[in-house]
Amino acid sequence: MPDSNIITIYATEWCWDCRRARKLLDQHAIPFRWVNIDHDPEAEKFVKQTNKGMRSVPTIVFPDGSILVEPSNQQLERKLDIQKA
Repeated sequence: MPDSNIITIYATEWCWDCRRARKLLDQHAIPFRWVNIDHDPEAEKFVKQTNKGMRSVPTIVFPDGSILVEPSNQQLERKLDIQKA
């Protein structure tokens, strides 16, 4: 389901952590695909399968196939530095 060439953020509009992650990516001008699981049943299914039945957001899928779930800004910045290197 994820696009293998761009970061995909599975999220909801009401989630503070989702908005924080989006803001961090925007601040660093890193392109991403935002998928609202409240409006996309297949995306919600993917998130639940990935997170043992939980709707844990943000679930962030990176081009290398790795996934971060509900990362802190520090975790996300560390991962993005790895991606840019």
